[in-house]
Order: sequence, then C-alpha cells, then structure tokens
Amino acid sequence: MSNIGISAMHMQLLNNDRIIMYDRTDFGASNMSLPNGKCRNNPNDLALKVDCTAHSVEYDVSTNSVRPLMVQTDVWCSSGSTTSDGTLVQTGGFNDGENVIRVFKPCNGNSTTCDWKEIGGALIQSRWYATNHVLPDGRQIIIGGRDAFDYEFYPKTTSTNNVFSLPFLQQTSDPREENNLYPFVFLNVDGNLFIFANNRAILFDYAKNTVVKTYPQIPGGDPRNYPNTGSAVLLPLKNLRAQSIQAEVLVCGGTKRGSYLSAERGNFLGALNTCGRIIITDPNPQWTVETMPLARTMGDMVILPNGNILIINGAAAGTAGWELGRSPVLSPVIYRPDNSSDSRFEVHNPNTIPRMYHSTSILLRDGRVLVGGSNPHERYNFTVLFPTELSLQAFSPSYLDSESANSRPQIISPASRRKVKYGGRVNMRFTVFGSINRNLVKVTMVAPGFNTHSFTMNQRMLVLSSGNVTRVARSTYKVNSVFPNSSNLAPAGYYMLFVVHQDIPSEGIWIRIQ
Repeated sequence: MSNIGISAMHMQLLNNDRIIMYDRTDFGASNMSLPNGKCRNNPNDLALKVDCTAHSVEYDVSTNSVRPLMVQTDVWCSSGSTTSDGTLVQTGGFNDGENVIRVFKPCNGNSTTCDWKEIGGALIQSRWYATNHVLPDGRQIIIGGRDAFDYEFYPKTTSTNNVFSLPFLQQTSDPREENNLYPFVFLNVDGNLFIFANNRAILFDYAKNTVVKTYPQIPGGDPRNYPNTGSAVLLPLKNLRAQSIQAEVLVCGGTKRGSYLSAERGNFLGALNTCGRIIITDPNPQWTVETMPLARTMGDMVILPNGNILIINGAAAGTAGWELGRSPVLSPVIYRPDNSSDSRFEVHNPNTIPRMYHSTSILLRDGRVLVGGSNPHERYNFTVLFPTELSLQAFSPSYLDSESANSRPQIISPASRRKVKYGGRVNMRFTVFGSINRNLVKVTMVAPGFNTHSFTMNQRMLVLSSGNVTRVARSTYKVNSVFPNSSNLAPAGYYMLFVVHQDIPSEGIWIRIQ
C-alpha cells in the first residue's frame, strides 16, 4: 500500500489478522484524517493543541485497507506486547504519555468502533524506550527506558505494585549515548529473563530481583542497543520434550562505540558486520562471532515460519537518531541457523525504498513479512534525503515462489482459532500435491511480536514435537503434534501454527494455548 497516512514506527499483528500501527503524536498533523470530524484536544501537545489527524491506524491484511484510530497521549518510542486473550497492551511514551498504558482489543467481525482505551498514571515510572515481555503467569514486565534503571509489571498485584531496581541497567548506561535503551529481553526456558544491554547480558530472576548469571561481554565490546542499534532474536526452541532444552540468542549488527556523537558532528562511521551467537542455557556460555555479508545498523530480524531469520531494513553508516543514518542497506539477508557456519547467510534482491530510522517489519500468517515506516526526521518531510515513508510493502521469501507451490503444505484441520492445553496433542491434517519427503515435515508455532526500533518484543518460535507423518488419502497427510508442557516455554496466548515441508511453510492458522 503506497500511503497509510502515517509512518509506521510501531507494529503489532493481532489474532484477527489486523495490524495496529502508530507513530508519535507530537510532531504536527499526519496524512490521515480522523473519521466523522473527530479531533484530539490536548493542551499538553507540543505541536498541535487541536489535531484532527490520526497517529494510529488498523491495517486489515485481507482487504489491504486502513482504518484511523484515536490515540490521545504521546506514544512516541513506546513499548508493548499482547496478553493471553489477544489484547494489545501498549506502555509509556513521551511527554503526557510517559506514564500511560493503552489497551486495544481486537475487533470482532467487521466492527469499526473498537479503538484505544487509555489508563492514565498506570505506570509508576516514566517509560520511554523501554522493553516489554510476556511472563509465564500472563503478566507483562516492563524493563528500563530513558533514566529508568528499574522494572515494573502490568497488571499490578499486591506484591508487584511497585518499581524494582535493576542496577544492571545503570551499569550499562553511557550518559552521553544512553546505549542501553530498548534492551533485548527474552524469556529463557527456565522462566528467568535473558537481558542484553549495551555489550553485556545477564540472566535475571525477576521474582527474586536477583542476577542468576552474568554472561561474557560480546566480543569486540561495541554496543548493540539504541542508539547504536543492532537487533536480536531468540533462535527457535526445539526438542521440547527433552530433559534439558537448549536456548540460543543471536545478536546482529549495530555500530561502533562513539558513533552517535560522531554522527552528530557529521562523521558517519560504518556499521558493524558481525553477529554474536550464544547458548544462554550452557553452564559455561561463550559467544561465537559470525560475519554478515552486509554491515547493518537499524536492521530488523524476523523469525520466518521455517525457522530461518530474515534480516531487513537499516543503514550501513551512522546511528539511530534524527538525520544520523546514511547509506541505506536495501538487500535483505536470510540467515539459516541450522546450516554450517560457512553457509548461513544468503543475500536477496534489493528493495527500492530505503527503510532507515523508525522502520518496522513483522511476520504475517501467510508467510510474508510486512515492512513499513522510516522517518529519520522530527516532522513529516517528503523533500529531503530519506523522506518520510508512508508506504507498506510485503517481502516474500523464496518459499513463496511459484516453483514451490506443489511442495507447499495446506492445513486442512484443525480449524483456525483452536484452543489447546499445555502438553496436549493435536492431529493436524494437511495436503501436499507434489512428492513429499515425510522426514522433512515439521510443525512450528510463532508468537506474533511487537516491533519498533529494530527489536521485536516477545517474538518467539517453538518447533513442536511431531510423531510420524502418515498418509490418510491421496495428497493428504496427518502429523501428530505435541504442544509445550510449560508456560516457561510458551506463555499463554495466541500463536500462528505452520506445517513446514522442505523449508516451505503452509499458511498459518491461529491457535490459543492455555
């Protein structure tokens, strides 16, 4: 879509295949009017006290259409994740939005009335550039932010109606560059949190407010978090019925220490071309370093349904920040984590639109990756280097090429929106119209994440234990899938479920684990 009216700084896919997107609210008018003559009257706004334009939209994948939404307070550089019932919980922002929580419940049917609901003062600490993660008990933890060396929970309980100090965030904060913002946070298989900030990482027991393990510094020592923005993913979790399950984190790209201050003086240093990979469950964890074919900062990393990683968007020089990036990286790269170390990266055909600071990307249920945003300017500006981008594009991985059509599975059953229990078994029926290699069939489940500033919060893939694939009719097969038995592995909520054959995924269905 060439124009959605706003620049998509933040994105979240909901379980009705609609995507909530929003930008900041304090830069003036967007290019999308609010409906029915509505206007936002906000005496605290730093640009327009009366604003009749939208700064959030709902994008419907099936109809390729957008609907304007009303957000009252400033959501600039905020965070979020979905709850177990599929509600988007968005936290913090700037100015009058820094202590606000906003919730958006997915619309049922063709409803056009659902919109943001805002809860003023719901955050104890101001949260700007924080990171959220869903916990095994269904709460969200909100970690860090500018001048916020602590964490809190939503919803609050008697025992969590407070903020909790996290000295690690202060220890990794550079007062000149603040390069521990939007820390990379992943739920480990033991229920603790892996937290990476600047160039260091810890395993953290949030229930006891205790550091369980301190990991080695990433080799090279350069920072990887905002504004020296790299990206990170928890690699797909496998062997879920094993006694000990391995969890591994991949951190890619970023910029050299001092790049932000250098870019402010007009000297745009080259981005990093390295990835660090570490098994966070190892008793003696060590980083291994791999070299990307293209140096990249402000890139996004998206887990594809087959377990490969898409690296897309970003720049080859400079840093995050207004006007501070140069040399857009137009070519996406696929990273295959299970290949030998010398054959993991594959460069794909270049995009035509630079996606720089404030660009976004998320996985869709049909296997494409939706890409949007890019606005390196304090206002909307369409006549400069790297103009404000209001378009959406879809990146189609090679598994969607026409020559793969006969090998592509199609799920027959169960129906979408099936509820499953922890440890439950589900017989999945699917078709493959070409020849099938039953040993190359797997079932994957992916949690849809909240993407902003090159990090997708709560992004998670699990490869399900599967029984033998059996043929039940011509071109029709059955596979018995066993779901995770613990919310430490998969917090309750909605996931996209795929059948993958020879690295070619079906279209996904929604399942809800509880």
